[in-house]
Amino acid sequence: MVSVGPSTDLVSLLAPYADEIVDFRRDLHAYPETGHREVRTTARLADRLERAGLTPTFLPGTGLMCDLGPEAPAVLLRADIDALQLPDESGLAFASTNPGVSHACGHDIHTSALLGAGLVLAELHHRGLLPGRVRLVFQPAEEVMPGGSLDVIAAGGIDGVDRAFALHCDPSTDVGLVSLRPGAITSAADHVLVRLHGSGGHTSRPHLTEDVVFALAQVATQVPAILTRRLDPRAGVALVWGRMTAGAAANAIPRTGELEGTLRCLDQEVWSAAGALLTEAVHEVVRPYGVRAEVLHTRGVPPTVNDPEAVLLAEQAVLDELGEGAVRLTEQSLGGEDFAWILEKVPGVMMRLGTRSPGGRTYDLHQGDFVADERAIGVGARVLCAVALRQLACL
Repeated sequence: MVSVGPSTDLVSLLAPYADEIVDFRRDLHAYPETGHREVRTTARLADRLERAGLTPTFLPGTGLMCDLGPEAPAVLLRADIDALQLPDESGLAFASTNPGVSHACGHDIHTSALLGAGLVLAELHHRGLLPGRVRLVFQPAEEVMPGGSLDVIAAGGIDGVDRAFALHCDPSTDVGLVSLRPGAITSAADHVLVRLHGSGGHTSRPHLTEDVVFALAQVATQVPAILTRRLDPRAGVALVWGRMTAGAAANAIPRTGELEGTLRCLDQEVWSAAGALLTEAVHEVVRPYGVRAEVLHTRGVPPTVNDPEAVLLAEQAVLDELGEGAVRLTEQSLGGEDFAWILEKVPGVMMRLGTRSPGGRTYDLHQGDFVADERAIGVGARVLCAVALRQLACL
């Protein structure tokens, strides 16, 4: 009989599904779907869970949840299922067949790992060996601000949950390793669009114009600097521009111009104040140039804050499952992650899953050539099972 708890032989339990979940990942990779359009992905997940004797519940639109176990929900395991609007340049035999869309952030890895964990936990449940309830959440639209986690919450997905856990690919860490960090592990991430309006005119007579190009340049350089002097630098505030657009001719000052970028912050309280200061700073910087400013600040996601006690539980579960030396301390990231909405309401952990082949290239996320070592899928499945079982054993 299989003993449930930290000593459960997850390698043996996962073995019958190991090849299947790799094939499942390759299928997802070949047919990626962007946020709120994950129709095929959702259908494939539902079919496999139903064949495992489970009863998934569909979220409004796309994505699904599935409870297994004999008691009230206690632990939530989450994976994001959407892809990016980005061409696949991986060169893999199972590269994306959907032009301009790819799993360049590894969500296909997350999804397949959670499916593997779900199949193992379902096996334990059918044997009467699962000591509590696990909720599997296959969440849509992580890449779409403010994120599909809000759909999960609105659908009652965190009701009755004591702790929540998720994985995210880390291409800077070798496969077989997991990185953890108590406190903020990712940043708040907002979208910022600044649009300037002026009278325009000939470049030979700038004194007779309202020069939006010159004003845009001042906003681009001065506003980020103002934020660093008006907000606590320990909060890790970063305003970075990704697009600057104005004009169509070298000798004509245009009437409009735009700056677009992201505002990121590691501190919840500072994040709450940063938007108002950003708007104030833009208007003050452009005032001397006579132009009119519109600031469209779209709140995205808050910082993802790992619960320290849950981190300790996850660390012990991973060490017991993968062995000594399998856990590393990860650095804080200014990337955004909508699992943050769940962790605002339920204590839990976002774990970083190593996907780099030892001695191999370090890829970057959100790049079309991203490639993950597929052994990470089985490792991720075991890690998710291990943390769930340890959490249930502690209740």
